Amino acid sequence: MFEFFLVFLVMAISFTAIAVGVIAKDKPITGSCGGLANLEKGASCQICGRTSSEVCDT
Repeated sequence: MFEFFLVFLVMAISFTAIAVGVIAKDKPITGSCGGLANLEKGASCQICGRTSSEVCDT
């Protein structure tokens, strides 16, 4: 039972540290590749195939 509380405490501290870091930077969270905003003109996304950052109407 002690191990459960120890793991819970470590996870709680980790999530708290991540939250404080995000709040302190005051910057929105972004994906690792930057998403569709970093595509060159005319290039398509390797995942979904879209060529613009507009929302799909499908």
